[in-house]
Amino acid sequence: MRARIRGRDLAALVVLLVPAAAQAHLVNSGLGPFYDGVSHFALTPEDLLPALALALLAGQRGAAAGRATLFALPGAWLVGGLAGLTWPSASAASWPGPVALLLLGGLVAAEARLRPVLVVGLAIGFGLLHGYLNGSVMARARLGALGLAGIVATLAVLVTLGAALVVAIRAAWGRIAVRVAGSWIAAIGLLALGWSLRRG
Repeated sequence: MRARIRGRDLAALVVLLVPAAAQAHLVNSGLGPFYDGVSHFALTPEDLLPALALALLAGQRGAAAGRATLFALPGAWLVGGLAGLTWPSASAASWPGPVALLLLGGLVAAEARLRPVLVVGLAIGFGLLHGYLNGSVMARARLGALGLAGIVATLAVLVTLGAALVVAIRAAWGRIAVRVAGSWIAAIGLLALGWSLRRG
């Protein structure tokens, strides 16, 4: 009797562990393209973490840099995404995400004294590149402009909250905590870069 129950439990476990379908890169929430774009951005570390690092960097450079980045990053992401939807790439290189993590996380960790125009330039470059990559993925998944709108809206909220949080920090320990977060992002980028080079 006990052996039969164990066998039945094992069979049930095997059935539960076998996936019905594999979703590579995009998450289908069942709530429509807009929310699929939101969940895609929130669950993709190579997009989420560098965008967070840019928000922290902009906040470190003050309110003016934070406000400029709030418009520059989502705007550039939208332009790049529309280009990706129109002229999608057949395949994407794996190294831009880890390099962005390493670079932006390192700048936050060092609390680099960049002028606001340089922070905005980084935001535009990063937004155009990652927007194009996202647009290409959206074109292949047929999510279209609504999926891209979900990504851009989520990105705008992230930049607003991240930069405003850092600008409001006055305590020395809070500034150090932001730098530590940047060092963790850079470390994740270093690990991801090593992994992508190993696979390539």
